[in-house]
Amino acid sequence: MTELTSMTNIGKEMARKLTAVGIDTPDKLMEAGAKEAFFRLKTLYPQICLVHLYALEGAIRNVEFNSLPNDAKQELKAFSDCLKGQG
Repeated sequence: MTELTSMTNIGKEMARKLTAVGIDTPDKLMEAGAKEAFFRLKTLYPQICLVHLYALEGAIRNVEFNSLPNDAKQELKAFSDCLKGQG
């Protein structure tokens, strides 16, 4: 089984948190998508922030989170803001 830490942007701590919310393989992360994974993480770990969402999307796209296209970042920020009741 491929480890989550084999994915771009996913370190041991992020992998631990993802596993805690039922996402324990790269395939499961890709199936859930960044937004669903972030939503699950935010439920269990309310302190996680927008950068985590970018990291998840980057992991799925196999790019560094700071290399995401601006339109993707804007969409993800809008999603994060909605979760915070700001959208």
